[in-house]
Amino acid sequence: MPAGIAKVLKRLHYPLDVILLSVRWYVAYSLSLRNLEEMISERGFEVDHSTVHRWVIKLVPLFEKAFRKHKRPVGKSWRMDETYIKVKGGWKYLYRAVDNEGQTADFLLRAHRDEAAARRYFEKAIDQNGAPETVTVDKSGANLAALKAINAERETPVEIRQNKYLNNIVEQDHRAIKRIIKPMMGFKDFRYARIILSGIEVMHMIRKGQMKTAKGISPSAAEQFYSLVI
Repeated sequence: MPAGIAKVLKRLHYPLDVILLSVRWYVAYSLSLRNLEEMISERGFEVDHSTVHRWVIKLVPLFEKAFRKHKRPVGKSWRMDETYIKVKGGWKYLYRAVDNEGQTADFLLRAHRDEAAARRYFEKAIDQNGAPETVTVDKSGANLAALKAINAERETPVEIRQNKYLNNIVEQDHRAIKRIIKPMMGFKDFRYARIILSGIEVMHMIRKGQMKTAKGISPSAAEQFYSLVI
């Protein structure tokens, strides 16, 4: 186990399998923290729901960092869109893109829905995945302006298409994320929302087969998730 991960786990004072199971369940299924508190107690461990939340906040960034080292490359034709996420009673915006096969390119939670937010998303996605050849967006002027600003700085511009029907694939993919967060009844803190959403996105990508595995081996989604830190 990497030293940094072992250091974090050592401070959590519960069996490793209980901690990792709780974190995976929370980001993989439509469960509230109180659901998890009850489920863990049925397995003989008394854990307060706030403790489970602390495990998630401490460990999910480690899972995401490790996953990005093993993420499979995505295609060069992206469909990009943003979806609404409630944080502290107000709407925030989760920017996401998938390729033409439905594989997640990247995601980013932003406080505002404007050109600056869209540009920050595209810069992050391109930095992590390389530049796409084509990006399809809806009729949002902010997304179009962000792409044009990025193209102005590139030798090879990204082809921009505006077609809401071609974006059905990313809109459908949003549903998998929204289904998991529904029992959470909104987030109380922007930073916590960003961390938890990243864990949900990582688990979603693992389920879609986006994690590199050894040739000839077909581990389950759970096994792939755990392998990121142990």
